[in-house]
Amino acid sequence: MNLRDLVYGLYARRVEGRLDHDQVPKHIGVILDGNRRWAKAAGGTTAQGHQAGAHKIEEFLGWCAETDVEVVTLWMLSTDNFDRPEDELKPLLGIIEATVRSLVADGRWRVHHVGALDLLPAHTQMVMKEAEEATRTNTGILVNVAVGYGGRQEIADAVRSLLLEQADKGSSLEEAAESVDVDQISKHLYTSGQPDPDLVIRTSGEQRLSGFMLWQSAHSEYYFCEVFWPAFRKVDFLRALRDYAARHRRYGG
Repeated sequence: MNLRDLVYGLYARRVEGRLDHDQVPKHIGVILDGNRRWAKAAGGTTAQGHQAGAHKIEEFLGWCAETDVEVVTLWMLSTDNFDRPEDELKPLLGIIEATVRSLVADGRWRVHHVGALDLLPAHTQMVMKEAEEATRTNTGILVNVAVGYGGRQEIADAVRSLLLEQADKGSSLEEAAESVDVDQISKHLYTSGQPDPDLVIRTSGEQRLSGFMLWQSAHSEYYFCEVFWPAFRKVDFLRALRDYAARHRRYGG
């Protein structure tokens, strides 16, 4: 261990020691940004960047488990990402599938897919469905894997699902329109029944949501971190929690 690692370890323990677990967010959303830029800076390939980002996920979930976080939503692939070249998208989907299988093999997490499942290749759909079924009775952190996810798409899907439900009940158009309210839309989101994210973290220095959990994040706190996702450290995570605990949430009041 070199001096830098020693100093980093001491600092991380100091921050963790001062963390009030009663002030830890119960649901954290993460925009995993910067894999490609990290790879470019390191002289690697795009696929190597995505692979490094995938390896970081299990480490991150371990930190969350240590600090009593209950739900984590990981944005791994957006609907916009489908516009990427095939020679990048195909390996990325393979990495995502392997990551989800690894989460299942860990045995601790409950895996739940959030996103437009029908936009994914058949094999990826199968991996997501099998992961949910295999981890349904696990008692650890609920891990939402946002793959093929877009915030606008989610809201559109929720409204469509609500209207189809009303149609199945034989409701008229006017009655269906009358049923559209905040609570009913929430019940038809991909995250139905889950608490909204208390904290949303985005790595890589970008300071925008890019459509991530548009409905659920109405009252979330945001933490933007300069570091690329593959280089995200425990001390970066602890700083985010410390920053969150220092804020006074008003929920619009």
